[in-house]
Amino acid sequence: MKNLFSLLIISLFWFSANAQTTAEISSENTLPALQSDSESDLDQDYNAEELPWHARRFKFTAGGFFPVNNTQVEVGKNDGSFGTEIDFENDLGFKRNTASFMGTFEWRISRRSRAGFEYFYLRRTSSKVLERDIEFGDNTYHVNTRVSALMDNQILRVTYSYAFLSKPKYEVGLLIGAHILLGDIGLKFEGTTAQAEYNDSFNFTAPLPDVGIFGDFVLGKKFGLYANANYFALKVNDIDGKLTSFNLSLLYNVYKNFSLTAGYTGLFVDVDVEKEKLNGYFKWGYNGPTLTATYTFGDHISFVKK
Repeated sequence: MKNLFSLLIISLFWFSANAQTTAEISSENTLPALQSDSESDLDQDYNAEELPWHARRFKFTAGGFFPVNNTQVEVGKNDGSFGTEIDFENDLGFKRNTASFMGTFEWRISRRSRAGFEYFYLRRTSSKVLERDIEFGDNTYHVNTRVSALMDNQILRVTYSYAFLSKPKYEVGLLIGAHILLGDIGLKFEGTTAQAEYNDSFNFTAPLPDVGIFGDFVLGKKFGLYANANYFALKVNDIDGKLTSFNLSLLYNVYKNFSLTAGYTGLFVDVDVEKEKLNGYFKWGYNGPTLTATYTFGDHISFVKK
């Protein structure tokens, strides 16, 4: 993961350096002879600041996310006893491949500043006959008994980003923000009667701040590229967490303000939570492709100082 994080950062600087070099070469070769090129060549010329999908005041994105999950949970008591470390996919039969909804909203405050809001929701359920004893919360779930399990996760994210390189065709900058993880985990023994059934649940809210780097590039009249990578580890009150995330997405402008975006996203969190009666450990990682629709509106941002 550290290698992937480093690769994303190196890629951002390479894209920005390449874009700057291309811009300089273009400005040096504005000779009258070039102006007599064919119409097909002239069609490639465009002003990045006037593209309908680029550098607008507001941007809204919504669509599907298809992650591959890996989840480990351990819930014990405050008396020092520890629960069983549960692999949700192997022990409880959760599917690794899932589909979910995600949405984002971005506000371009100024030429260099942006505020972003993201939402992600994933609900997973399973039913399986246990292959080993599992201690979870107040109860022990025995081998060869059938249990049903629930994992309901929501992620809210707020970010502020500042572009220290801000040009019409590329922007590179730093961002700070926080992932707010809302988790609800449950395990239930399916008895032959309602009186024989018992269950345990563990829910938590974990604010996980992060810092990172981003890059936004115009690749052509209809193509754009966005990438970011984030990391942070911090203990806040009774929550000790570590987070790593990344995103790479390619935009294709379909018509005016409407575009389609295909990308690849990943997030990895480790959270220790202390509650009044229970202690919980939650390790969750996912990564997978995204396919979303993007709509931009509002006035264009000027890249020229006024």
